[in-house]
This record gives sequence, structure tokens and C-alpha cells, in this order.
Amino acid sequence: MKRTLLPLLGLLLLLPTLLRAKVPVEEDIKARVSDPASPYYYPNLLLRYEQADSTLTDDDYHYLYYGFAYQPQYTPLDNDPALDRFYDELSRMNIDRPDSTALQRLVATGRETLIADPFSPQVLNLLSFAYAQLGELQDAAVCRDRMNHILATIESSGDGLTEKTPWHILRFSHAEDLLAAKNIPVRESSVISRTVEYIPRVKRDENGVKGYYFDYGRIYWKKPSQPYKRERSWQFNNLKPHMRREKQGS
Repeated sequence: MKRTLLPLLGLLLLLPTLLRAKVPVEEDIKARVSDPASPYYYPNLLLRYEQADSTLTDDDYHYLYYGFAYQPQYTPLDNDPALDRFYDELSRMNIDRPDSTALQRLVATGRETLIADPFSPQVLNLLSFAYAQLGELQDAAVCRDRMNHILATIESSGDGLTEKTPWHILRFSHAEDLLAAKNIPVRESSVISRTVEYIPRVKRDENGVKGYYFDYGRIYWKKPSQPYKRERSWQFNNLKPHMRREKQGS
């Protein structure tokens, strides 16, 4: 099922200007998030994120996002029943005039699916909308802030313009969310190597850019425990994830 949802005033997505790329270095990330003496020790870092610690820095988000790939709960090719329930709630909701009960159900299922993917820009965006509609403005702001930091972290991992300088992602949907947040219409992606996909623009931009490169290699570090199923597609507040085929990691 596919439905287009119009952008909402008051939930504008602003990506920070990034002055330098911070390419993930796996040896560094693994060592730091695994060391209890490190300021980036993952259990502590994730707890701060979950508690909406406003003092988290850009470096904290770098280790938080890419360090998740080393956690046992990172299973990006496993189907998430909570995500299915989340989309079911959306399909039944009157987005123009949502009632509080439907919004509360959406929040409940959204929070549940963040267990499997705590950095989903799409889910965080919809949670921000739901909280705002419920009048819970602080929670709405927290979700919006998390979403912006996550997208900025991905954008800081490279320039996305060449196969050797790709943006690094933990899930295919995160790539589409980044481009949608930048309001870039794109066509279907193609795999160009064991770890890099290319997503072409509908038309080149004023600088001649034809498309963008993403490193998806982390997604295939673990084999799925169940058959991989495509995620459903939604558009909301400039986030436009698309249906995609399973990528082959061989």
C-alpha cells in the first residue's frame, strides 16, 4: 500500500552544514564502543540517546550510529513485526484529522519498532508528528532532533559523489530518507560493487551531479534469521522511502 502524505508546517527538516567528512573507521569504532573506559562505550552511549541527552555531540552520534553495527540487536535483514504493525496503524489513520487514540497507538508501535532500528529517520519523523498532534511538544522535539542528527551523521561520512567517497548507511531505507530530506527526486538504485549502491537523480543538478553513492556493506555482515521482505513505502514530511528489491551481497 502506498499513500502520499503532505508536509506539515512546524516539522521542517534542517540538516546542519557539515564542514568535514568523518569517514567511519571500523577498527576505531569497534575498539571505542567495546571499551568500558571509553566515552563512547556503547551501552552508556545508547542509554544517553534513549534518555534524550541533549549534550550528545556530533562525535557521540558518529559512534552511536556506526557502533550499532556491532551490537547483537543490529539485524537489518530480519523482518520486524513491529514495523508492520506501525504501517498498519498508519494505513488506518486519518492523517488530516487523526484522533488521539489512533495517535497513541502509532506512538506505541513506533517506539516498539525503534528497538530494532533506533535510528530510522522515517519512524522518528512520524513519531514527531504524532507527539506534536497529541500536544507532547517536548517528545516531538526530541524525535525531530534525533532525526536531524542521524541524517547529518550519514551525510558527514563522505560526500556521496563517488564510489570511493560514499555515504555510509546501516539500512537501505536510511539512504532514501537522506535524499528525500534533501528534496532530491531519484530513480531506482543499482548495485555497483559488493558494498556500494548508486542512486541516480531524476535529472542532474545545477552542478552536474547525476546521482549518489552509498556504502551498504554493514547490512550484510550478518545473515538474516528469516527471509528478507521489502519494507512498505510511505512519503511524509519530505521523507520518501521507496519499495526496493533485496540487494545481493555476493
